[in-house]
Amino acid sequence: MATRPTASFRDPVHGFIHADSLERALIDSRPVQRLRSIRQLGFTSLVFPGAEHARFSHVLGAMELAGRVYDALANRNPDLLDNQPGSRDRRLVRVAALLHDIGHAPFSHSAEDLFEEDLDHEAMTQRLLRTAELESIFQRWGEGVEPTQVARLLEHPGTARERLLAQIVSSELDVDKMDYLLRDSLFCGVRYGNFDLARLLDTMVPLEDPETGEWGLGVAEGGVHALEALVMARYYMFTQVYFNRVGKALELHFNEWLKEIDQHWPADPEAFLELDDISTMTAMRSFQSEHALAVVERRYFPMVFETREHLSLEEKSRFEELLPQLRTEFGAAHILVSHAAKDPHRLGESRVLVQRFDGQLEPMEEASHFVRHLGRIDRYRIYTQPQMLSEVTARLQKLWTA
Repeated sequence: MATRPTASFRDPVHGFIHADSLERALIDSRPVQRLRSIRQLGFTSLVFPGAEHARFSHVLGAMELAGRVYDALANRNPDLLDNQPGSRDRRLVRVAALLHDIGHAPFSHSAEDLFEEDLDHEAMTQRLLRTAELESIFQRWGEGVEPTQVARLLEHPGTARERLLAQIVSSELDVDKMDYLLRDSLFCGVRYGNFDLARLLDTMVPLEDPETGEWGLGVAEGGVHALEALVMARYYMFTQVYFNRVGKALELHFNEWLKEIDQHWPADPEAFLELDDISTMTAMRSFQSEHALAVVERRYFPMVFETREHLSLEEKSRFEELLPQLRTEFGAAHILVSHAAKDPHRLGESRVLVQRFDGQLEPMEEASHFVRHLGRIDRYRIYTQPQMLSEVTARLQKLWTA
């Protein structure tokens, strides 16, 4: 039986993770094993030395949490989801969580927009699911779970039940976020990403949205503060870790180097699987360009200016109007601009509903005063060559305060 555990992994976040025959075979496949050589946080390890963890451990953690979330939902509504341990839907959602990141390029999100054919990592995941290796694994071990079902769940779920399962893997309350917040926080050596996972799982319920008739992930009223903690954890991880000023500078240099050598991530799955952080860093070490050395030897441009963290629309517009003038005066090659923008507290169009003690439903934004009043992160930073630092600083201060 595919549901019988055949492998166990000791995970620093979730304890023991058990895999069945299908999961074991997929874990041993090239697309998943390649994730051992893709850092979860790109160049963040050059800022937070402990952040050496790879996408591989993250997808194992996401798979484990997908099973736990499924169990929580199915046990609270067994008429909606089969609550048997070996149910096809439970196996499907675990496998989807395991495979959801196999299309990530080297250094993860650092150069997401440099795929050939305008692909992104999700589109590459779809292509890898159609490779002969993965199809043969599903044919041998799937027992009712097929790669086309996984692909549909990750991209365009059709039925109402599939759409609910898809939310477990990708939504505003998904296992991807639950795992990466706890894992990234642990390995970065910070506490920003911690939240009460046990309480959140204990209060998660499948709820039917009265406005749309769609089933979605929600929480009982007793879980509001646990969900608030997750939102706050995500918010602070973006402001303190993911949008770190040095990390963003390294990403900018990396993208400039890729443009210098006209490198794009291959659209062909076989060629794509040959690339990882190790091969890419090895190639970068062979170049003496300014941008390659900025990463390899950490000779990155110093930050010369940053806006405040929450720009108004007027401030954003005014700042963007300065950039053409700045690039004209000092040369576009000497000015690097980072735009860090995110709504980590917004719970999406599908809405995360809260089931009150009296049975009434309300959106989380209404149930939580905290979530309702958080603002969008929207910050610009400008970096320049060390020898131009004082000149650019003086000019920017004059332009911005005028």
